[in-house]
Amino acid sequence: MSTGAQLVNLVAGVCFILALKGLSSPKTARRGNLVGAAGAALAIIVVFSAGADFQRVPLIVVALLVGSIIGWIAARRVQMTQMPQLVALFNGVGGGAAALIAVIEFTSAGATESTVAVVATVLTVLIGCVSFTGSIVTFLKLQELMTTAPVVLPAGRFITSAVAAGSVASAVVLIGSPSTIMLAILCLFSLTLGVLFVLPVGGADVPIVISLLNAFTGLSVAASGYVLENVLLIIAGTLVGASGTLLTQMMAEAMGRPITNTLFGAFKASTATAAGSGEERPYRSSSAQDVAIMLGYAQKVIIVPGYGLAVAQAQNTIRELVDLLTERGIEVEYAIHPVAGRMPGHMNVLLAEANVPYEQLKEMDEVNPEFATTDVALVVGANDVVNPAARDDKTAPIYGMPILDVDQARQVVFLKRSMRPGFAGIENDLLFQPQTSLLFGDAKDSLTKVVAALKGL
Repeated sequence: MSTGAQLVNLVAGVCFILALKGLSSPKTARRGNLVGAAGAALAIIVVFSAGADFQRVPLIVVALLVGSIIGWIAARRVQMTQMPQLVALFNGVGGGAAALIAVIEFTSAGATESTVAVVATVLTVLIGCVSFTGSIVTFLKLQELMTTAPVVLPAGRFITSAVAAGSVASAVVLIGSPSTIMLAILCLFSLTLGVLFVLPVGGADVPIVISLLNAFTGLSVAASGYVLENVLLIIAGTLVGASGTLLTQMMAEAMGRPITNTLFGAFKASTATAAGSGEERPYRSSSAQDVAIMLGYAQKVIIVPGYGLAVAQAQNTIRELVDLLTERGIEVEYAIHPVAGRMPGHMNVLLAEANVPYEQLKEMDEVNPEFATTDVALVVGANDVVNPAARDDKTAPIYGMPILDVDQARQVVFLKRSMRPGFAGIENDLLFQPQTSLLFGDAKDSLTKVVAALKGL
């Protein structure tokens, strides 16, 4: 590779690092994405300038065009509520692509590869296949095309352990005696392991799994970079793998549980109150006028946003409500749970779209002590992150997860579409407590009615 190409590679690598730095904040995320895209474009230019096989250039160009068109359409059409599913899907595609490249390289070179290259190939296939099928199952859970509750097969822990052992054993055999048949067996075991890896994970823990699978994909890309002798792939994969690992660790700490509990807790948990006992429990419903009166004569209000706010696209309406309350001299804050929504930072990005001032957003540890002195806690589309079962019910799949202490507020108002349980699939006792009232309906419609009633006070 020429000196000029190496310099361009260096610039592209720096772009990847700056992109990751930009993605650390909603304010700079857009710029970070553009910088990363520029780095990827430079990397592609280097590959072509280094002398690709001319007979395959048309096919490569067609693939680039098709991928660009699909990415552009997906980015333009995807709704904010569907962004986590898109992330999971793209992540799976990345892992699958790395695994396919490794398979192709192995079948082309075969036994002529060095032992180190074979090890890198095997790791790429193993990790990439797990990331691919695991991300697909995550996508199905997020899209609610399958149950969001933990799926525990009979003797599930033994089946998963056996498949994991088979994956490792086939990888070791493949390294010692490279063969296409053993490669196919490794792929089969790894693809199955990815499915079994994610099935037992409950809905509330899916954001952590997305982050972990993202780290897996990064590692597989880095390993494929070694196979292809591509330094930029090694850099990009290492960055993704390291950042995904750190994010997974931070999210697990925010959830107050070790990663092993998130991944394997369903195997030892008893069948909790998945959708309640079936008997009707009394609850108190309110009208938009009642909620407006509660809010209008409060001194302090805390807004708890959740996935329902994103579904209804009600972020601008909630901002209008908060502006009205602030004009009346009422103290208003937003309580942000680290895993509210379907991915890390979901609520921060959603509220940033409505130009909500950052100083009004309070993280869980900062805002929890304030609920005891709060007149009204307004919960908009959140459920699991305020469910007292995480503190009180040891059989609940979310037990041990730190929650927002909404139940300590003097009055609690829930904006809900129905009495359906949250993403974790368990009933929320807070809905039935005497200080709680429920306002049913689409969050945007309900908030619009509350705003209109508040203006009339």
